[in-house]
Amino acid sequence: MTEYRWVRFFAEHLRRCALAPGEAVAVLSESDSRRVLVDTARFAAELCGGQVVDIVVPTPVNTQAVALRSTGASQALQGNRAAVAALAAADLVLDCTVEGLLHAPELSEVLAGGTARILMLSNEHPENYERYTWDDDLPRRVELARARVAGADRMRVTSAAGTALEVRLAGAFVAGSTGVTSGPGSIAHWPGGLVAVFPAAHTVDGTIVLAPGDLNLTFKRYVETPVRLVVADDHVVEVEGDGVDAVLFRSYLSAFDAAARATSHLGFGLNPTARWDYVELYDKRDVNGTEARAVAGNFLYSTGANEHAGRFTAGHFDLPLLGHTIELDGRVVVDAGVLAPELAPAP
Repeated sequence: MTEYRWVRFFAEHLRRCALAPGEAVAVLSESDSRRVLVDTARFAAELCGGQVVDIVVPTPVNTQAVALRSTGASQALQGNRAAVAALAAADLVLDCTVEGLLHAPELSEVLAGGTARILMLSNEHPENYERYTWDDDLPRRVELARARVAGADRMRVTSAAGTALEVRLAGAFVAGSTGVTSGPGSIAHWPGGLVAVFPAAHTVDGTIVLAPGDLNLTFKRYVETPVRLVVADDHVVEVEGDGVDAVLFRSYLSAFDAAARATSHLGFGLNPTARWDYVELYDKRDVNGTEARAVAGNFLYSTGANEHAGRFTAGHFDLPLLGHTIELDGRVVVDAGVLAPELAPAP
């Protein structure tokens, strides 16, 4: 059951997304969606005066050998023409699918209608949204970071634990998430506050070290023993380590095709109100991990689907890592986990 305080917080955010009375709002969910999140979104849209319709699709059968807890994109629509047409006709889509439409194959068709904008609501318990204090300056900092990445030729990522990764940015797709939609044809996810890079094929090489305290969001687990990932020609070719974290990583990865080993996206967080420790405070089914991806100064590396490199797969790891240094053409934007002053909020 939802709470009025959650509805109020959601309504405030929908107004930031320019929801006006009389606009058509489609609340998209699937049979496995978190019902309290769906109800909260619907009531908030009604409170704002939206004309609301529910679009509910069945969660598809899992055809993989392992449980899917992170695919990188919702598979719920399954090309359903009626659902896609209804979403495309809306003014605002509130995406409550488990994984979100951000990289779903139907996304372009939904946005091609010319009126729809999409707000993905991360599959977190609504209680978390009470903590997402809005920062009016966050969109400016996200756009500055996005422009820095988009204007660079090369990204270098290092850490005291041993990470040494090179990314050639030619042909990469760069996106910044502020948490608010920006008019027809836009998509945002809430909570926001990060920059993500989807590299072109054959552009990523080096080593990534997961150190104790880092996060494996596919497992919703803090790393306890080091894991060393060797990346060659975009793909993780070796998973080194003797602890349970490396054993689990190798086991899960082996269930998927080669594309699951490839680089999906990488980037860094800019949201100072996002918390690293919150994953520890909830059962695994009550947390999605979007907040951890947005923690200010973290480095995010992900494996799996990358439509900009022509790779699609259900296997996906999201790995937010602490204490990394990120350079763009030699210019430091994150120094050992601390944002450069121009990207950090004012004290």
